[in-house]
Amino acid sequence: MARILIADDASFMRLRLGTLLKEAGHTVLEAANGAEAVETYQKEHPDLVILDITMPVMDGLAAMEAILHLDPKARIIVCSSLGQQSIVLQAIRAGAKDFVVKPFQPERVVAAVERVLSGNEGGS
Repeated sequence: MARILIADDASFMRLRLGTLLKEAGHTVLEAANGAEAVETYQKEHPDLVILDITMPVMDGLAAMEAILHLDPKARIIVCSSLGQQSIVLQAIRAGAKDFVVKPFQPERVVAAVERVLSGNEGGS
């Protein structure tokens, strides 16, 4: 299936998302902050990136901007906590293909990933 980069500063979130995506048949790469996400994207060119918005070193929006600068066709899903709607809207306007709200529903994550990978973007 697809190679997916998960960028989140919380290791338990990377583990939870990683397990979910591996069970769905995907290969998972990980980054603990936005700068690491950009570096990993540059080296590995994953099919999809799931970016947490709030991370140290470089936040998700800055990382998304950097990744899209490297690859304007990059497929990115942003992940944010409840109450960050304005940031999510900003991310969608800046090029994110979808978003997932934490705490996430596993089926919502899988549906978003499948939709973005198939080219049918647009959040629900």
